[in-house]
Amino acid sequence: MINWVSRQGQRFVSFCKTRRGITVLLASATLLVLFYLSLPKPLFRSPTSFVIEDASGTLLAASIAADGQWRFPATGKVPEKFAKCITTFEDKRFYYHAGIDPIALARAIRQNVAGGRIVSGGSTISMQVIRMSRNRDRTLWQKLVEAFLAVRLEVGYSKADILELYAANAPFGSNVVGLEAAAWRYFGRAPDQLSWAENAVLAVLPNAPALIHPGRNRGQLLNKRNGLLDRLAATGNIDQQTADLAKLEPLPDKPHPLPRLAPHLLERFKQEYGTLGLHSTRVATTIDAALQQQVADIVDRYHRNLSASGIQNAAALVLEVETGKTLAYIGNVHTPQNSGAESQVDMITSLRSPGSTLKPMLYAAMLTDGLILPNTLIADVPTQIGGYAPQNYDLGYDGAIPASQALSRSLNIPAVKMLQQYKYQRFHPFLKSVGIRTLDRPADFYGLSMILGGCEVTPWQLAGTYASMARTLNHYERLNANYDPADYHEPFYIKSAHGPTAGATERASVIDHASLYFTFQAMNEVMRPGEEALWEQFASSKKIAWKTGTSFGFRDGWAVGLTPSHVVCVWVGNADGEGRAGLTGINTAAPILFDIFDLLPSPGWFTPPLDRMVQTAVCGQSGHLAGPDCPNPDTLYIPVPGHRSTVCPYHRTIHTNREGTLRVTAECAPPGDIVAAKWFILPPAMEYYYKPRHSNYRELPPYASGCTDGSQGLVMEMIYPKNNARIYIPLEIDGKRGQVIFNAAHRKRGSKIFWHLDNTFVGETETFHQLALEIPPGEHRITLVDDDGTRISQRFEILAK
Repeated sequence: MINWVSRQGQRFVSFCKTRRGITVLLASATLLVLFYLSLPKPLFRSPTSFVIEDASGTLLAASIAADGQWRFPATGKVPEKFAKCITTFEDKRFYYHAGIDPIALARAIRQNVAGGRIVSGGSTISMQVIRMSRNRDRTLWQKLVEAFLAVRLEVGYSKADILELYAANAPFGSNVVGLEAAAWRYFGRAPDQLSWAENAVLAVLPNAPALIHPGRNRGQLLNKRNGLLDRLAATGNIDQQTADLAKLEPLPDKPHPLPRLAPHLLERFKQEYGTLGLHSTRVATTIDAALQQQVADIVDRYHRNLSASGIQNAAALVLEVETGKTLAYIGNVHTPQNSGAESQVDMITSLRSPGSTLKPMLYAAMLTDGLILPNTLIADVPTQIGGYAPQNYDLGYDGAIPASQALSRSLNIPAVKMLQQYKYQRFHPFLKSVGIRTLDRPADFYGLSMILGGCEVTPWQLAGTYASMARTLNHYERLNANYDPADYHEPFYIKSAHGPTAGATERASVIDHASLYFTFQAMNEVMRPGEEALWEQFASSKKIAWKTGTSFGFRDGWAVGLTPSHVVCVWVGNADGEGRAGLTGINTAAPILFDIFDLLPSPGWFTPPLDRMVQTAVCGQSGHLAGPDCPNPDTLYIPVPGHRSTVCPYHRTIHTNREGTLRVTAECAPPGDIVAAKWFILPPAMEYYYKPRHSNYRELPPYASGCTDGSQGLVMEMIYPKNNARIYIPLEIDGKRGQVIFNAAHRKRGSKIFWHLDNTFVGETETFHQLALEIPPGEHRITLVDDDGTRISQRFEILAK
C-alpha cells in the first residue's frame, strides 16, 4: 500500500511538470482564489441604527438608520428560542448541510412541478443570507449564484455566525429589519426576553413580511405561528402543553415606540461617532438604566411646575467620583410635542453662565496658596473697581465676613474681593488646569466678573471638575498623602473608555488635600432649601457639599453637589437664554439636586487629611493667624500653606481708663490709671456695616478730654464712590439725570462731616453720612472734612454715556 501511494505521488509530480499539468494547477489555483474572493467583506453594507445601551445591556435609545429602516447592528448572539424557531420553520437541516440542502431542493422541485406553480422553495438559511446581501432579481441564474456563494459562506463562517447574519438582516415587515429591531418594535422587549409564541411570530415573518400589517392578514399570521408551534412540539423542542399555552397569546398589534431613556445622549453619540474610533453604531454606555429613569422622573416632576412659570428646560448629570463614569444623563426634559421649548437641545454640553458655582474653586485656590485661612475675614462693603460695581444678591452688606461663610452664603462682594487679591490673571489658567477648558478668551476679557458667572461653562465640565476634586481627596490615604495628576480628567459615558491610568505620584498639586477638605466642609454648611436651619443635627441627613448659582438676569439656575462617591449637577432655565423672575439656583435646581441624592447611597464623609494640616493659633474674631494682640486665640487645624497667611491686622493694644470707656495717654492720666486693652478694630467702612449685625462689637472708645497720641488712625472713610471711580448716572422716568448718592463712615459717634465738591461747599451731615448731589459729566473731586479737622479727598468721573 505504501509503495502504491509512493508511485501515485511520483506520477502526480511528473504530471505537474508537464505543460498540461501546469495548466491544470494554474486553473485550479485560479478557481480557488476566485472562490475565496467571491464573497465580499463585509457581507452587508447597509447603514445601521445608532443604538445606546446601559452598562448591563439594557436598551436606552435608538435612532432610525440613514436609509429609513430600523436596522440594529448585529449583537453577536442569537437567542436559543429564536434559533430553534427559525431553523424549524426555514431550514430544519441547517446544522447538517454545507449551504445547499439537496433533500429540500428535490422536495421543492417535486412540489412545484406537481402544483404547476411555485408552492415551496428549497433555499437554506445560508442561501437566504446571500440573497439578502445581494438584493438582486430572483432569476434562475441568480439562484445558482446564490447556491455557489452559500457554499462559500459555509466555508468561511460558522453556523452561529450565519444565523447571526440572518437574524440581523432579515426583513420583518414595514421598515423593520433584523430580529432585535423587530422584537422592540412589535413586542417592546429585547429578543432574549420573548416567549415561544413571540419568537414563532418573528420566525415566520421573513418568509412573508406583509403578514404583520395591523388589521390585515391576522388569520394567516395566526395559522403560521400556531403551525410552527406544533412543529416545535413535534420535533421535541417544546412540549405540547407549552405549545398549547403559547397559542393562547395574542398577536402583536401596532408597533411599539422604542425606549427613549437617554435621547440627548443618543444624539451626542451620533455627533461624536466619527471621532470615537468605533466600528459599530451600537455602544454600551456607563449609564445605569434604573437610575436614569428615576432621575428623569424627578426632573419631569419638577418641570411640570417650572413650566407654569415659563421655565421650559432642565438637565441633570450624575457621575461616579472614583472613575468619572456617567451614571445618569438627562440632557433636557423630553417634550418633542412642544417645539417652542427647544427640548431637543442637550444642555449638558451647552455653554452657560455658571453663576456662583466657581466660587469654591477660588476658595480652594487661595487656601492652597496660603492667601487666606478657612475663616479669614473678608470685606463686604460697597465696592467699585473701575466701572465694575458688584452687589450681593440681597443688596445688603455684612461689613466683614469669614471666607467660609461668604462661600456658604454665596456673597458676591467678598468673592470679588478675594479674586482681586488672587488676581484673575492667575485664576483663568487655574480653572483650565482643573478642568474648565471652555475659557477660550484671554483673562482680560473676563476680568473680575469671572467669579460671578461672567464666563461660560458646560454642566459636563463643571461636574467633571468637582468629581476630580473629590477623587483627589479620596485618594489621600491610598497615595500616602501624595497626588496623582491623572485624578483630574473629564467624565466619560462609553463603557469601554476609561480615565487616564494612574501615573507617577507627586508631592504637590493644583489644590492640596487640606484645602479640598476645608472647601467641602464650607460647602456642606449651606442650609438646604425647605429644611430647618439645624438640618445637619438630624442623624438621617446626608453630608453633601453643594453650591448653587444664578446667572445675571435670572437666565440660569445651578446646583452642584458631591459626596465621596457621587457628583450631581443640575441646571434649570430656558435654552434660548430667556430670563424668568424666580429662576434662581436655590429655588429651582437645588430641590432637584437633593431629590437625586436621595436615590444614591450614603458613603459617609471625607477623611480629614491631617498630614496636610498643622495646628496653630488662629484669631477667633478675624480668622487670621493670631498676632501678639489677639486675646484668647484658638488652636486649630489649618492647611500647611496657611503659615504664609497674614497675621491678624485688626487687633491692637490700646490704653484706656480703668472703666474702659475712654482712651488715655501718659500725658493726661497717671500711670496707675492706665489700663492696656486688646481691641478689635475694623476700618470705618467695614465697621459701619459690621456693627448692626454684631451686637457684641465694641466701638473704639474716644480719647479723654485733653488726651491724644498724635495719630488718630483711620477715623473716616469714603464708602461710595471709591477713588478714581467712573460712574454712569441713568436717566430717570422724567428724562432727567439722577443723583449720585455719596456715602461715608466715621468712627466717632455724633461727628459732623463737611462736604466739598470741586472745592465748593455742598453740604453737612451728622452721624448718618449720606449726601445726594446732581453732578454734571466730567472729572470731579470730593473732599470731606470732619469737625476735628481730619480730611480725605479723592477723585471720580461722571460718564456722559
